[in-house]
Amino acid sequence: MRELQIGEKTVRVRATPLALLYYRQEFKSDLLGDMTKLKGMENDPSKFDTILLLQITWAMAKADAFGQKFPSFEAWLNGLDGLDITDPGFFVAAMEEAADGFFRGRGKQQGQKQKQKHAKRTNRR
Repeated sequence: MRELQIGEKTVRVRATPLALLYYRQEFKSDLLGDMTKLKGMENDPSKFDTILLLQITWAMAKADAFGQKFPSFEAWLNGLDGLDITDPGFFVAAMEEAADGFFRGRGKQQGQKQKQKHAKRTNRR
């Protein structure tokens, strides 16, 4: 779980499988597939899709609010005042939460490989 600042509003987001479901139901697309599109746009800001980032954020916010009444995407957007699309902090925090939540195994595998390499080096001494 992470808190994002969008304008004057603090939004709690959680990257869980429930967010994947909410995203599919609302936008008829795959969240992880769309997330990779965003990653590909980093090198060319003219192709950046702000709505795509907000859709991913909405799905993660809805997942964090599981069991509570949550607004539709359009109503949620209407509640965001003062969105600063030039704020890199929002983009980075949203993508980090998604990466941390949806790609947990990759980080663990890399950490285990590093521990194994370190253990091999230590045993050689």
